[in-house]
Amino acid sequence: MSILVIAEHDNSSLKQATLNVVAAAKAIGGDIDVLVAGENVGAVAEAAAKAEGVNKVLVADNAAYGHFLAENLSELVAEVGKGYSHILTSAGTTGKDFMPRVAALLDVAQVSDIIRVESEDTFVRPIYAGNAIATVKANDSIKVVTVRPTGFDPVAAEGGSASASVEQLDVVKDAGLSSFVGEEKAQSDRPDLASAGIVISGGRGMQNGDNFKMLEQVADLMGAAVGASRAAVDAGFVPNDMQVGQTGKIVAPQLYVAVGISGAIQHLAGMSDSKVIVAINKDEEAPIFQVADYGLVADLFEAVPQLEEELKKVL
Repeated sequence: MSILVIAEHDNSSLKQATLNVVAAAKAIGGDIDVLVAGENVGAVAEAAAKAEGVNKVLVADNAAYGHFLAENLSELVAEVGKGYSHILTSAGTTGKDFMPRVAALLDVAQVSDIIRVESEDTFVRPIYAGNAIATVKANDSIKVVTVRPTGFDPVAAEGGSASASVEQLDVVKDAGLSSFVGEEKAQSDRPDLASAGIVISGGRGMQNGDNFKMLEQVADLMGAAVGASRAAVDAGFVPNDMQVGQTGKIVAPQLYVAVGISGAIQHLAGMSDSKVIVAINKDEEAPIFQVADYGLVADLFEAVPQLEEELKKVL
């Protein structure tokens, strides 16, 4: 068997989610190649070559892939992936965008969001917002699979022999169907939400965006990332890149603190795998308390400042 892992990166650094996907590939078994597609991605390719279990790194360095346009990226992956038994990538925003197109181009079914590998053709994935777990068998000759990063422990970033060969590809796929216009990125010195060890999130109970400053102050003391529920994002309190949930980012930190979050299924699907969950809500009947390891029934506008003061004493 031969497996092609599509690296997730920002053109300068390799995202940890790629290491989780490589772990899933190792569970399948076989030679693992990593495709790095982007612009000026030499550093990303070097990092991928060092990862544990990687056999070869394929590099497609071209402006056509610099902004990860799905129309271009999917054609590249479909072309390169024809010679592999499996094509894997992270079930993140980019993966969800281009991988269904890859499956369509190869005329195969996609297996989405897997959390466990049973065998080379059988995978386990959550359905109905995680309320049920399905075991699915893929009969296609090429398995196109997206991986939920939180379902697999990442391989060591430096665990490889650092001698994986790096091969430059001349394949350039520009579908001419879309073009990059611009982007607005939220700048933050806090850890990345998807990979942070501690996450503190706010919900509709925060009442407005200004009140999220309370959470940011606590997060800075704890070295945490700040997230939000879909209700808070839909209300315009914070940007949508902070959303945790089924339609946002899937997180599984060591500690997850839910503040003013009721605990709708959509949100629980994105954070229920957290190692320790702490909930602060004034509604003692809130569903969030059913999954919380520790719950505090209190007014968040009193509890959060008290938490900040206690943290200042010990940190």
